[in-house]
Amino acid sequence: MKVFCGRANPTTGSVEWLEEDEHYDYHQEIARSSYADMLHDKDRNIKYYQGIRAAVSRVKDRGQKALVLDIGTGTGLLSMMAVAAGADFCYAIEVFKPMADAAVKIVEKNGFSDKIKIINKHSTEVTIGPDGDMPCRANILITELFDTELIGEGALPSYEHAHRHLVQENCEAVPHRATVYAQLVESRRMWSWNKLFPVRVQTGHGEQVIIPPLELERCPGAPSVYDIQLNQVSPTDFTALSDVMPMFSVDFSKQVSSSAACHSRQFEPLASGRAQVVLSWWDIEMDPEGKIKCTMAPFWAHSDPEELQWRDHWMQCVYFLPQEEPVVQGSSLFLLAHHDDYCVWYSLQKTSPEKNGRVSPPRPVCDCQAHLLWTRPRFGEINDQDRTERYVQALRTVLKPDSVCLCVSDGSLLSLLAHHLGAEQVFTIESSAASHRLMKKIFKANHVEDKVHIIEKRPELLTSADLEGEKVSLLVGEPFFTTSLLPWHNLYFWYVRTAVDRHLGPGVVVLPQAASLHAVVVEFRDLWRIRSPCGNCEGFDVHIMDDMIKGDCCWNPHCKQAVYFFTSPDCRVPQGGPRTVSYTVEFHPHTGDISMDFTLSDTLEDGC
Repeated sequence: MKVFCGRANPTTGSVEWLEEDEHYDYHQEIARSSYADMLHDKDRNIKYYQGIRAAVSRVKDRGQKALVLDIGTGTGLLSMMAVAAGADFCYAIEVFKPMADAAVKIVEKNGFSDKIKIINKHSTEVTIGPDGDMPCRANILITELFDTELIGEGALPSYEHAHRHLVQENCEAVPHRATVYAQLVESRRMWSWNKLFPVRVQTGHGEQVIIPPLELERCPGAPSVYDIQLNQVSPTDFTALSDVMPMFSVDFSKQVSSSAACHSRQFEPLASGRAQVVLSWWDIEMDPEGKIKCTMAPFWAHSDPEELQWRDHWMQCVYFLPQEEPVVQGSSLFLLAHHDDYCVWYSLQKTSPEKNGRVSPPRPVCDCQAHLLWTRPRFGEINDQDRTERYVQALRTVLKPDSVCLCVSDGSLLSLLAHHLGAEQVFTIESSAASHRLMKKIFKANHVEDKVHIIEKRPELLTSADLEGEKVSLLVGEPFFTTSLLPWHNLYFWYVRTAVDRHLGPGVVVLPQAASLHAVVVEFRDLWRIRSPCGNCEGFDVHIMDDMIKGDCCWNPHCKQAVYFFTSPDCRVPQGGPRTVSYTVEFHPHTGDISMDFTLSDTLEDGC
């Protein structure tokens, strides 16, 4: 059986569909997931094990057999914990076949094949009965279906179906309960990840201001959460406008609803300011008494900051209010948390939603195009005034009154900068229709729609007519392209420069003129865990999982920089020792692939 796999070609910028055979290796997908990080999450694993032991004991104390349903088993770790804790049998569900196959091997390796059945299905497809996947309903429900937002991986629909069809009424559940917390803050830095700020440019004719279109200012934004490590955010980057508030809880031992819901909390602002952002996280309690708790709270809200667990698979959430709103210290307000089956969003009201009878607002939908095209970091880049000033300085040194400028970057303001700094003619290439529409709105808001010409086509298809017969004297790019998955994928600019060569005039200036690769060997306190072999996890052998992920060594934090991990679990570097880092860069012009590899060695031949 053949499968088609879509891949973005970072060099040509196009999406290509490749035919793969039935043995297509999905291990790279698994390697890039958070499985390794979860296996190294000691706090998570211990708390789950404690909760599972307690749940099995409660069932056994009632004189019942402990029948476990584990939804989203992954490596089978939680199922093995259940059997080791005394469960009579465990039905472990995993929908992703490569992972289910790995779980079968891991369970067999640990000697639990007679008590754990791996079911390669979605939980909603599992059947009960003599000829079904399970002979009867389970009385213990174990799941790890959570993401940073808690419900983004479909936890609510999965729990809802499981309680209706797969588990007994009043079953034991691990975790037993989850609670979502929120804190309202003002933060210009975080708000810059959501809105386009005015951009100020000093020109020979005074200050010019690039303003965002009114449509963009009024847009409620995208509903997608921005998950970040709040522990890495400086307290000086935001002002707390409220205390930390528990917004809502979900009891997983009872029937769960995936229907849309709204939860409100009244509070008095701690300070006056502009409400812009809601910081949010959750904790899970593994037992009914709440004694076994695993929390995602950042350091300032953690009960014991010294015991803070670093993890990358669960972080904290940044939500943006539809519009920033002024708040006054001491004047009571209501923070509302809304959710449907997969998303959470927040709003602010002056009166109780129960009293004013207002209908819960629908999930925010971007209608300005910007939030669909620009990532949160991209918003931050465009709003970085220092970064803009560097481009302005570079353009000033090369622009002439008769310059014909061609800008090649996706959704870039460089063309506007070139116009304000005096270029005679400015053209910008926007290869996607959506990007074309967005830039057209920005140009219209700034009254330059007839001065900056948008060309909607791929660079290699550019014609002389598109440039009105002119030869380009200045080719500029940030460079930034939406197809870039890794930083050096922006070398697409190199491809573009070649593709438009016939349209470049004599003495053309190209910015940027060169690119440099910088690398440094470091020791991470925590980040290494996301790719490091685990070996044994809480006494269970998971070497099979290690073998699956060891080949993928690159991690990309929001396409700013990239982190490469050496495949050896312990590459020690003695102080002053003769260690050499070598790297290779391969550029394949026909396929468009750009790949890199690093080696740590005592000599150039002796790789670690």
